[in-house]
Amino acid sequence: MAITFRQLEIFIAVAETQQVTRASKKLLLTQSAVSMALGELENQLGGPLFDRHGRSLLLNDRGRYLLPLSKAILHQVANIETILTEQQDTVAGVLEIVASSTIGNYVLPYLIGAFMRLHPEAHINMLVVNTMTAEKLVASGQADLGFVEGDINVDALVATSWFEDELGIIISPAHKLAERETFVIPDDLKETSWVMREEGSGTAEIFTKKLGRYASMLKVVTKTGHTEAIKKAVESGVGAACLSMLTVCREVEEGWLKILPIEGMDMSRQLWIIQHKDKIITRLMSEFLQFCDVVAKNHLGARDGLSSPWKLQSLLTKIKLEKEMPPPPRDSDQQIIES
Repeated sequence: MAITFRQLEIFIAVAETQQVTRASKKLLLTQSAVSMALGELENQLGGPLFDRHGRSLLLNDRGRYLLPLSKAILHQVANIETILTEQQDTVAGVLEIVASSTIGNYVLPYLIGAFMRLHPEAHINMLVVNTMTAEKLVASGQADLGFVEGDINVDALVATSWFEDELGIIISPAHKLAERETFVIPDDLKETSWVMREEGSGTAEIFTKKLGRYASMLKVVTKTGHTEAIKKAVESGVGAACLSMLTVCREVEEGWLKILPIEGMDMSRQLWIIQHKDKIITRLMSEFLQFCDVVAKNHLGARDGLSSPWKLQSLLTKIKLEKEMPPPPRDSDQQIIES
């Protein structure tokens, strides 16, 4: 009896969840169906693929060898289905994307909304996670595209530069440094308490790298996994934070927060679009990537407020009008008209 794609799918689910019960819930199958398929696969391959530890199933050496091969096979099957079933003249389908916190909460919602208005048959689902988790989801094929900041550390991924963001020191108007125009390192580090993002955050990683040897001077009083929580903590006077300027446009305009650039330090960072190196680019993916590229190339950066839906709509209207305008006459055309 030949190995089936379903058996491989069940094997992968058990390997990732480490339990038949969890795998059955994930696949919407009965536990007996999962156990039977797994048992048949092990019989066909001539031996066990897991070690049993209590209620957990942990991959043995044979299972660890089979897991990446199984994922690669199912990935290729999905690519074949995509190529042969897609309608090339229609921008339609469902795109699964992941984004790190800054991009996912403050940039992509407006881009996705504008894109879906242009293409009503296209649907884009987005999961907001930290950069490390986004890499894992794209590498495993659970997401089509990822939008992240920070270094990319997974060999299976291809990263394309998008646009540059800028970080700044965020303080409340009542902070003792609020009258200053810049943040001075290392002097001001000694006088400041910090609210930081969790481990795996691209923003936190880049901030500590930029600080270099001075990073050990950070007096962290609290950590949290969400930018909004950090902003509220800073507003309440808990301490300072380092955040993307994309995230605080409205708070600065309203006077709730103040941004201090770090004196003598380049705080720009590159934002990236990541995808699996073997991923087939569908019509929907291609159109969305092109849309994002057009926005970036028209210089809608952090200081211009990409997190503003009104400024984004103004830019898109400008781009549309420029496309519709006839090109200016060439010199040769002008000469013909004048003669």
